[in-house]
Amino acid sequence: MLKVLAIGNSFSNDALRYLNKIAKSEGIDIKTVNLYIGGCPLSRHFNNMVNDAEEYDFEYNGDRTGLKTSIRRALQSDIWDIVTFQQVSQESVDYNTYQPYLDRLAEYAAYHAPKAKFMIHQTWAYENGSQRLTEEMGYQSYEQMFSDIEKAYKSAACALGNVPIIPDGRAMLYLQQNGIEKIHRDTFHATLGTGRYTLGLVWYEMLTGKSCLGNMFKDFDVPVSDKEAEIAKVCAHKAVEDSKKF
Repeated sequence: MLKVLAIGNSFSNDALRYLNKIAKSEGIDIKTVNLYIGGCPLSRHFNNMVNDAEEYDFEYNGDRTGLKTSIRRALQSDIWDIVTFQQVSQESVDYNTYQPYLDRLAEYAAYHAPKAKFMIHQTWAYENGSQRLTEEMGYQSYEQMFSDIEKAYKSAACALGNVPIIPDGRAMLYLQQNGIEKIHRDTFHATLGTGRYTLGLVWYEMLTGKSCLGNMFKDFDVPVSDKEAEIAKVCAHKAVEDSKKF
């Protein structure tokens, strides 16, 4: 069994919703835990770490459990293979907001989960034409915001020793470029069907090294057509392959 802990927020909630079931459909067991606080930036994760605050919803294999935990308790609760970090979406474009919090969190995680490898979860940009994209962030397109996101996450990965980047932001970009007009459900979170499926497929490939192109998972929270599912698989696979080039 592969064991994965995400120190995240609602974006890792989106990404991990289907991952356990996607893997099971391929005969692979991946345990996923997401430490969830909506809109949580790295600075707050750091403060919670320092205060050993039990403020996180403990999400297990894509579902809420009703349990609360701290970062320390979660790190000590199992022998983790992978621990992931990410920045909150509105600060993800500026690497200056990542530090010194990311480095301190990684040191803390290394102490409490010494066998775990680290990954960076690359989040995604906001919906084209949305107020959040244009007025709040000052961008004209998803592509513009994503360009800055990608640069910042590359710096983050470099800071942790060139750790792997899970390229969800790039996969969401490819969805738009391949005919999926609606990839956000509220201009920033992923759609409950195709969006979340694509994100989970990216994680599946990054964690297992296996292609997602033949994946047959269909237990979605909302309907996903066969055509959309095929586009999701192509985009997720392409994002993983192309991330090796950038």
